[in-house]
Amino acid sequence: MGKYLKFFLVGIFFGIVLVKSEAVSWYRIFEMFKFQSFHMYGIIGTAVVSGVIILLISKKSQLKTTEGTYLRVPQKDKGYKRYIIGGSIFGLGWALCGACPGPMYILVGTGVFSMLIVIAAALLGTYAYGVFKDKLPH
Repeated sequence: MGKYLKFFLVGIFFGIVLVKSEAVSWYRIFEMFKFQSFHMYGIIGTAVVSGVIILLISKKSQLKTTEGTYLRVPQKDKGYKRYIIGGSIFGLGWALCGACPGPMYILVGTGVFSMLIVIAAALLGTYAYGVFKDKLPH
């Protein structure tokens, strides 16, 4: 348990940040999908830019991962069709339930217990993908 405590504490901190920034608010997400507010786009854009900067700094200073290996970003394939289809399915699910995977758990922590239904559906969908993965076009 001791070696996982740091991940647990980072998760709690991340949850607090997302709640305080209103990134898990259904109303903010609804505004984003209707293009009525810049709030969520600002949060997502800041996360992307911060991630790129941290990745570049990590690679330049040769920081190691938690497993002790050097940070390596795998090369992506040239096809984009699967990303458009997958992103569309992800976006539809996000729009329908009002949360993407991380905030689903955060919302349960804030007392939105109806999210347990969404989490169960997400787990069922993940299981179904695992069952049919070899039959799907990749």
